[in-house]
Amino acid sequence: MNTENSADLNLDIEEASSSTLTDEQYRQKMQRRKQVQDQRIAKAIPDKGLIIVHTGNGKGKTTAALGMILRSLGHGYKVAIVQFIKGAWEPSEKKVFSLWPDQLEFHAMGEGFTWETQDRDRDLEKAQTAWQKGLEYIRNPEFKLVLLDEINIAIKLGYLRVEEILLGLAQKPIDNHIILTGRGAPLDLIERADLVTEMTLVKHPFRDQGVKAQPGIEF
Repeated sequence: MNTENSADLNLDIEEASSSTLTDEQYRQKMQRRKQVQDQRIAKAIPDKGLIIVHTGNGKGKTTAALGMILRSLGHGYKVAIVQFIKGAWEPSEKKVFSLWPDQLEFHAMGEGFTWETQDRDRDLEKAQTAWQKGLEYIRNPEFKLVLLDEINIAIKLGYLRVEEILLGLAQKPIDNHIILTGRGAPLDLIERADLVTEMTLVKHPFRDQGVKAQPGIEF
């Protein structure tokens, strides 16, 4: 365990036992915690363009990425979304994001999931076209954040090669961020990324109860 993780664990243990402390003891412990956090922040790099991966079998990968999109819009940044699988149906997110026509560009370039299209060659062509569109935004310094939604699935299915994705990511401006979502992210991409989150499936209403996808939750 590295020093920072060890410090976090010790602080969490201290906080968990804080109910037995006097007010003065609690204040002193929180002062120590603040000192540790302040020291870590002081050593931190001010800014860095990040490569972010959301993967895993659990729900929430795209939803978490869209939260970052909203934050960037709130800061006045220009952002782009390219969807690699979705597209056969009109996503409700596109309707909301149309409120920022000067800041956001949205491209749903897939035609649905592979079991719906049943045409591998067409799926491959669509994925390649979506990647070329994504590359345009990756290389463009005006776009602070680019979301490549479900691209990990396109890689997993063999529509895109991870090597070409890594070469494309290397072309991004130094201060800009890229998010890649979808289950089954390859190890080479995970190793290259700065931030990786794996969504773990614990319970799912469709799998466990047969509940269909619902507006406002899934779409």
